[in-house]
Amino acid sequence: MEYTQLGRTGLKVSRLVLGTMNFGPQTDEPTSHAIMDTALDAGLNFFDTANVYGWAENKGRTESIIGSWFAKGDGRRDRTVLATKVYGNMGVDGDAWPNHDKLSALNIRRAVEASLKRLGTDYIDVYQFHHVDRATPFEEIWQAVDVLIQQGKVLYAGSSNFPGYKIAQANETAARRGSVGLVSEQCLYNLFERRAEMEVIPAAQEYGLGVIPWSPLHGGLLGGVLKKEAEGKRRTEGRAAATLADPASRAKLQAYEDLLDKHGLAPGETALAWLLTRPGVTGPIVGPRTPDQLAGALRALETELGDEVLAGLDEIFPGPGPSPEAFAW
Repeated sequence: MEYTQLGRTGLKVSRLVLGTMNFGPQTDEPTSHAIMDTALDAGLNFFDTANVYGWAENKGRTESIIGSWFAKGDGRRDRTVLATKVYGNMGVDGDAWPNHDKLSALNIRRAVEASLKRLGTDYIDVYQFHHVDRATPFEEIWQAVDVLIQQGKVLYAGSSNFPGYKIAQANETAARRGSVGLVSEQCLYNLFERRAEMEVIPAAQEYGLGVIPWSPLHGGLLGGVLKKEAEGKRRTEGRAAATLADPASRAKLQAYEDLLDKHGLAPGETALAWLLTRPGVTGPIVGPRTPDQLAGALRALETELGDEVLAGLDEIFPGPGPSPEAFAW
């Protein structure tokens, strides 16, 4: 396994991040435990979750599954760099009270304690803000986080789904307070969706944040969806189905799969390997539902993309270019 520093920190993390969003809703607890064991045995030490995972009436279920895995011992917690998130309302049905979501000091304090209990641990390595909170000033957010750091309950703070200007605003506010600030940004970034290259990734690099792309296969569309569809192995729904219904998008995906067939490359592994070549990227999040899917993701670490393939990918999925040139002169 290859490791890298998380942004400007001294924390060493694997180049792939284990996403756990499927644990509970789609993957049962024993299989989830097996996937985490396989990941750790392979050297994948960076696990990502969120307090709302499990969804609906099962919010928090995913953290509880991770907690029961930690409880098995054998150094599982010590060997894992654990990241979770705060923002979403944890109330169920009519129990969604006003201060049970977002990034107020009150909710951050409450949410941390609840996550620690579910996870069965006394500290969170990277505590991430799941979304921007336009109503709460960063002075208040950092006040709450600094207390948690002093208490040893949180080691680092990260963001998710932040625009570039919010990354700057957050870290400039932290600097004025003498706080560490954000050390990572988790953003939507893949071959199909490259808008993060305009401002989010440059801001992250400028402020020393590690970039953690989510949805690296763009909802499975970059995993060979057309071939699977033709073989009757996949039925697309929701956003993926809408994308496939668009002739231009479908043509891009066909060109993508044809290019990789020509070079003998697997689509899903290639999409992950491409992200590993991108400046500023710490490692993409992979969200396996089965041990076999995890094995496929791990093969991306050994996939080398030549200049011809990289040029072909850029031709099929051109990035927006840097700002301001992407939208001005």
